Amino acid sequence: MSEAASTRSSAAHRATPPAAPPTLLPSLTHLLHEWLPRQRWFAGKGRSITGFSLVSATELLPVGSASAPGLLHLLVQVHQSAPSTPPPVADCYQLLLGVRASLPPHLAPALIGHVQEGPIANRTVYEALQDPRLAGLLLERLRTPGVHGSLHFQRDRAVTIPPALTPRPLDAEQSNSSLIYGNSYILKIFRRVSPGSNPDLELPLALARKGCERVPAPVAWYEAATPASREETYTLGVLQPFLHGSEDGWQRALRALAVGNDFTTEAQALGRATAEVHTALATALPTLMLRKQQTQLLAAAMTERLEAAAQAVPALLPYAPALRTAFDAVATLGRKGRTWAAQRIHGDLHLGQTLRAPAGDWSVIDFEGEPTRPLTERRRPQPPLRDVAGMLRSFDYAARSHDPWDAAWAVRCRDAYCTGYAKASGADPREEPELLRAYETDKAIYEVLYEARHRPDWLPVPLAAIHRLAST
Repeated sequence: MSEAASTRSSAAHRATPPAAPPTLLPSLTHLLHEWLPRQRWFAGKGRSITGFSLVSATELLPVGSASAPGLLHLLVQVHQSAPSTPPPVADCYQLLLGVRASLPPHLAPALIGHVQEGPIANRTVYEALQDPRLAGLLLERLRTPGVHGSLHFQRDRAVTIPPALTPRPLDAEQSNSSLIYGNSYILKIFRRVSPGSNPDLELPLALARKGCERVPAPVAWYEAATPASREETYTLGVLQPFLHGSEDGWQRALRALAVGNDFTTEAQALGRATAEVHTALATALPTLMLRKQQTQLLAAAMTERLEAAAQAVPALLPYAPALRTAFDAVATLGRKGRTWAAQRIHGDLHLGQTLRAPAGDWSVIDFEGEPTRPLTERRRPQPPLRDVAGMLRSFDYAARSHDPWDAAWAVRCRDAYCTGYAKASGADPREEPELLRAYETDKAIYEVLYEARHRPDWLPVPLAAIHRLAST
């Protein structure tokens, strides 16, 4: 990697963007009230919006022309009422707003609304990523690094990014937005952002420096300096090679189930790929040992999540005492002096976070971690078994989603995955049964809560795992 890919220029911190007109955000407030809750990436669904505050505003393309589109980049704090009691919550979102006098018909689905007052009065604002002209401008900014207002665009200067690649939105995203440029690159745009380096930039850069080819290396990215500290940034977007023709592991597994094919060869290869990523991360970034105190905290946090989930989903209550024994077992081992190595991991590993190239090689993607968890937690070193447990649960999900359910298929995949992991790393996850069971249990509890809130029809899938784990 070049020097530009491994260091941050101080120019972004020296730049002082012009202040946004104080009436800009108030003029958009009523539109954002209606539009934001309808977006798939908006995390605050079900809670009332109580206000907005502007973190930064950058005019990426002038909005004053009546004949050409403008582009506004906003970081906006969205204040909401808490689910039960105060204090209220506030999340920061990245918005890219197109501004036109009127929308052409092909952009009608991108409409946010018409502004009645303020600095862009009598203009139409819309989702800029749906406009090929504005989406193309983002790539041009990444091709030519530098500071633009509060934004700092960087790239690996060893990589030449071709101009004028045709953009198109990727519709498969949930918590973020992505643009594909000419089947060559994919730009992930983080929507809900926090101060600090996002693992989806930090970890692939570290892996690239170690020569790990299992993860597409970032070729460009952009950030914004925080108002409070010019030494800390929001990671806003990452451009990586688009693995055209690849298929994600989830779809591949479902297709194998549909036609009755074995998946153990694929599962073993996935185990090897996971182990290679873990090994590279352990050499690229600091590691630590979980000793008595850290182990107690780990078990206590798992127990707390169980108790909260059981209150929210009564179907968990009969299983809670048996599930708690998984966490108690880890705590007991910690008190007896057992330690575990912790390092940076993927944090949200499952079949959908893997891609198989036409040639047969597996890649691992999306290192952001669970977006609902705080950034500091996602960047914390953890035992690699957490990733392993996530993949084991994914095999179970795939098997359960097929009718008729093939329990033996999941068992074979789980064993093959662990075998592949052991061959590549020298450490068999099955030789750490207490910690593996605890992480599987914790993941299944999370799944129960998620499905109960968002996909009740899927609730039997994690509840079947809960029954199995409570009987272990």
